[in-house]
Amino acid sequence: MIKDTLKLKGELTIVVKDKDGKVKETRNEKNLVVNAGLTYICSRMVDSTSNAMSHMAVGSGTTTPIGSQTDLVSILGSREPLDSSTASSNTVAYVSSFEAGDGTGAITEAGIFNASTGGTMLCRTTFPVVNKGANDTMSITWTITLSAV
Repeated sequence: MIKDTLKLKGELTIVVKDKDGKVKETRNEKNLVVNAGLTYICSRMVDSTSNAMSHMAVGSGTTTPIGSQTDLVSILGSREPLDSSTASSNTVAYVSSFEAGDGTGAITEAGIFNASTGGTMLCRTTFPVVNKGANDTMSITWTITLSAV
């Protein structure tokens, strides 16, 4: 008997730096791949009509992530274009930078999207407050891993 089970998990690393480039905070958090994200992944296996993931956003929502969510609860600023996206054997890494003035505030949620507005959200996470001041910069590296268990 063949038993095939796949596991999809995500983890992000958040780094906040002050205006002089000194690291103020580093955080590692896990995420939920939402239902729309799972459907998106399956659709990409048969065609390429859906746009690739291209943006990341942060917000101040604290609602627990659930599969049916399609957007952040309370976005801070606008979705930022990804700086890079890299695929390897069983992972995809998305990187986005939030410059001074972008995504400023008490950040408690983040998500990955395939459009600057609307579109599909791949995954969402919430976490304890990360404070990003108006002059701070922040980078997020979000890694999605697919494994057989």
